[in-house]
Amino acid sequence: EIVKKIRKAKTDPLPLPDNIEEAKKRPEAINLLTIYAALNDLDVGKVVDDYAGKEFSQFKKDLGELASAKLSPISLEMNKLMKDEKYLDSIISNGKDRAINVAEPVLSKIYEIIGFFRD
Repeated sequence: EIVKKIRKAKTDPLPLPDNIEEAKKRPEAINLLTIYAALNDLDVGKVVDDYAGKEFSQFKKDLGELASAKLSPISLEMNKLMKDEKYLDSIISNGKDRAINVAEPVLSKIYEIIGFFRD
């Protein structure tokens, strides 16, 4: 799915820009170059240098493979967690307990200040 979306991403007919200044003038190019850089923990300028003058088709193929490799494990883990209702319920319960522990002293103080008494 990731690869399909990247393959369909809008680009202009020109090859990839030769420098960062040119890339910044081409929104579709800088967007995809920035995504690639972020996923690969690289400077955008380095990515521009590496792909300067190359066709978008090759770049999109490389970006799709990189995105799939980086994002697939996250997606798999999310799907696994979403199916584990017991685990999710425990997270909700623990969060509720922590919220009560933080809020209770504040709420008691407010009740005391305005003159309400609780059992």
